[in-house]
Amino acid sequence: MSFKVINFKNKFSKFNDLWSPKVISELNNYQFKLVKINNDFIWHKHDDTDEAFIVIEGKMFIELRNETVEINEGEMIVIPKGTEHKPFSKKETKVMIIEPKGVTNTGNKRDKLTAPNNTWI
Repeated sequence: MSFKVINFKNKFSKFNDLWSPKVISELNNYQFKLVKINNDFIWHKHDDTDEAFIVIEGKMFIELRNETVEINEGEMIVIPKGTEHKPFSKKETKVMIIEPKGVTNTGNKRDKLTAPNNTWI
């Protein structure tokens, strides 16, 4: 059996589009996705799953209805299912998202920022 090491820098170098998560691996029914973000996303929620954000490079924020949370490089946050949130960053930030296979990036909303699902790099 051959095992494959995944290099985040190499994977991030393969795309430039923003707010369009790219799958890099799977674990059971979960996908590990890399995404570049900048500026504002949309308010949305995921009714059936929690969502984990890990900041690889830069700084992101997640606006919630009653507070804004800052997540710095090397930090992570889990947004519980059903929680309305709006991610944003003030400059380009590289993030890993961990969530079940088939989750749409805009959750319960359809928008120009709704990305194709299950796009691998």
